[in-house]
Amino acid sequence: MNWITEPWPWYVAGPLIALIMFLLLLVGKQFGMSSNLRTACAAVGAGKAADFFKFDWKADRWNLMVVLGAIIGGFIASTYMSENTVNINPEVAQQLATEYNIQSAGKSYMPPELFSIEALSSPFTVIILLVGGILVGFGARYAGGCTSGHAISGLSNLQLPSLIAVIGFFIGGLAMIHIFYPLIF
Repeated sequence: MNWITEPWPWYVAGPLIALIMFLLLLVGKQFGMSSNLRTACAAVGAGKAADFFKFDWKADRWNLMVVLGAIIGGFIASTYMSENTVNINPEVAQQLATEYNIQSAGKSYMPPELFSIEALSSPFTVIILLVGGILVGFGARYAGGCTSGHAISGLSNLQLPSLIAVIGFFIGGLAMIHIFYPLIF
């Protein structure tokens, strides 16, 4: 296995995530991307528009390093450490091609049929993305955190609300892909 271009196995990646969570718990921090984005919004002055962003963001500026690290790490991994393809079941690729007209399944992480400038030229697509973004933002706020915060940080802290939230995320994801997505597209 080439550790640079192949995905790391679960027995390497899992303990690394656990180690990071242990270190965060040791210093009294919790991980979650929505809290990082809240800190970024507060840093650029969103507190003038909404009380939710009025807090001492400088005390949480380490969150901004997490966002920056995720952006830089994602760029490095996708540009230098990956072939930008994903191995999926050929039957799933065929289903995506016939039912959803996604011909690039298995050829790229982000199918250009969904994630390209041309795809954004459709007002319908822009409206779907806008509504989806609002629903995700509302859901993360209403649930008291996002999937990464609840699933990684909250579950590692053995928090019952995080377990309930993660179960809700999975149910919502299944409902979206099997019920709502076919109705929309």
